[in-house]
Amino acid sequence: MLFWEDDFCQRLVLGPRFVIRYDYRDTGRSTCYEPGTAIYSLRDFAKDALGLLDSFGLTKAHLVGFSLGGGISQLIAVEHADRVASMTLISSSPVGAYVGEPDLPSMSPEHGQKLAASMPYDWGLKNMVTHSLVEHYRLCASPSHPFDTAEMTAQASRIFDRSTSIQSMMNHGPIAFNRWERERLGEVTATTLVIHGSEDVVLPYPHGVMLSKEISSGHLLTLLEVGHELPRRVWDVVLPAILMHTSSNE
Repeated sequence: MLFWEDDFCQRLVLGPRFVIRYDYRDTGRSTCYEPGTAIYSLRDFAKDALGLLDSFGLTKAHLVGFSLGGGISQLIAVEHADRVASMTLISSSPVGAYVGEPDLPSMSPEHGQKLAASMPYDWGLKNMVTHSLVEHYRLCASPSHPFDTAEMTAQASRIFDRSTSIQSMMNHGPIAFNRWERERLGEVTATTLVIHGSEDVVLPYPHGVMLSKEISSGHLLTLLEVGHELPRRVWDVVLPAILMHTSSNE
């Protein structure tokens, strides 16, 4: 939940928009499973999102998903089109982080090794976990701009403090690396804004390009010199784009 910064959400609220952000399973204060024991799927995450809308009495919503959140949004748009007013897919993909799609580049093995090496050896030590999360953010960020260590450290500290079992977020790996149902993108009827960084090393830029092409209503907003991240320096581009996109699809 805390990936979506308070300031970012507040600017949407002033849009005005009613904003819901929440913890996925195995993050924050949501249901947690022991690391390595979770057997849920992307479809379970989609059901969770729909259940949240039900709890607010909302028949539909504008879905905004980053990375894995984009996969959840796509599945909802395919299987529950009546619940989706529009989609905004940020740093996402038609297939997730699946390695082996012949026409889409994967994260390099070297970068994957660096990300794996950034994980802490003791998840109970706040300073160590915070440092590891910041290094993870750094590896995902664009090298073309200075990295805001202080801001990312503050965010990582808040995330640690909110988490019931922060190590359990590693259970998301199988979902991200199992191939998403790309062949169903043609079924999406929701108007879709695809936002993708030109220097994304986790889900390289062609993933965003393909999303915008394979969803019939999709259009692409390219963020130059941006990695797998949503840095404050692009908010003045991203926020107006989301507000305009959702205004035209109410």
